[in-house]
Amino acid sequence: MRGLKGKNVLITGASSGIGQAIAIRLAEEGCNIAINYHKSSEDAENTEDIAMQTACGNIENCGVQSLVIQGDVSKEEDIVQMVNTVVDTFGCLDILVNNAGIQTECPSHEVKTEDLDRVIGVNLRGAYLCARETIKQLLSQNRPGIIINISSVHEIIPRPMYISYSISKGGMENMTKTLALEYANQGIRVNAIAPGATITPINEAWVNNPQQKAVVESHIPMGRAGTAEEMAAAVAFLASDEAAYITGQTLFIDGGLTLYADFREAWSA
Repeated sequence: MRGLKGKNVLITGASSGIGQAIAIRLAEEGCNIAINYHKSSEDAENTEDIAMQTACGNIENCGVQSLVIQGDVSKEEDIVQMVNTVVDTFGCLDILVNNAGIQTECPSHEVKTEDLDRVIGVNLRGAYLCARETIKQLLSQNRPGIIINISSVHEIIPRPMYISYSISKGGMENMTKTLALEYANQGIRVNAIAPGATITPINEAWVNNPQQKAVVESHIPMGRAGTAEEMAAAVAFLASDEAAYITGQTLFIDGGLTLYADFREAWSA
């Protein structure tokens, strides 16, 4: 896609799933990628290996650079250090992909405060702080830039038993719009994608169970779950010059899940 080659990208939570797919796709598009991970350096290095193989094949010095960087996005000091390291290594940061996220299952009236704080701390506060530090760098260098937040269909669909996750993604929707509006005239675009049910390791409980998978997919008008690669393709589009006039938007990639699937057949007068 136009305008991606040579851009420097930081992807948080990129050691598996959608984050990994985004890193691979953007490397394939010619971006220099910084792969953030929290716990597993082995998984992050595996992402790097796949991304570089995809981008370069067996060609040495193909022009794509990569960096694996540890950091907990719930910790401000880690975020500051992470962004500074990317800038020091690549010279600047052009694109931030806020992908890191966690969730916990619990009846809403039983959620412990520390669990609520942990989910909000990663999914919303952490995403904001990453965006804040990226914007600081862009403004200091007088550069345009792009921020893409990985949200969820649950920014608009209530999700019982996952109240902290729903709160975090609902907040991400307004954060996306607010930052987009505030920095539009300085060349900084801010958008989000909202995946629906997606085949990733975090969803293996239902992905690997044919009966549960059938139940999940019965709610999706297109009749199937999405893939991490389909989410990555949307990120590549929003990060490219093809989307140069798009900001403050959330692109739902959900097979029609947000179209009120129960209304596929008329049941009201």
